[in-house]
Amino acid sequence: MWLILAVFAAELQPLALPAWMAGCWEHRSEDRWTEECWTGPRGGIMLGTGRSGRGGVLDSWEVMQIEMVETDDPAIDPLTFYGAPKGQNRTGFVWVRDSKEPGITFVNAAHDYPQRIRYWRDGRDLMAEVSLADGSKAQRWRYAPKGN
Repeated sequence: MWLILAVFAAELQPLALPAWMAGCWEHRSEDRWTEECWTGPRGGIMLGTGRSGRGGVLDSWEVMQIEMVETDDPAIDPLTFYGAPKGQNRTGFVWVRDSKEPGITFVNAAHDYPQRIRYWRDGRDLMAEVSLADGSKAQRWRYAPKGN
């Protein structure tokens, strides 16, 4: 009985921007590094930046947004992730409810790669994964809080 109530209560939770992503995060592997920084939610949006490189050389950078759309229309996706590598070709990925995996998942099956973007927390770390829509060809990062 308690399990049924817990599942029902989880379904009733309102969708919210993922405040648990806010902060600056860093992944290091030998001399390679990747960083992401996310603002806290405000005004229906979270803003993010990412960059990666080797040593002191920048390889790539990206600007990102996670935007909440207030709507009563069930046909409109209320949460969208936008990514723009080097500030170009801004692409939207819509939120999909995924009860099998923790965190938050966004999908755009029409995009070449990635088609799926997922974030979740593992203790103090922020986890990120990009893949094809079915989860294949996945790349994963474990970000620690920057400066730790």
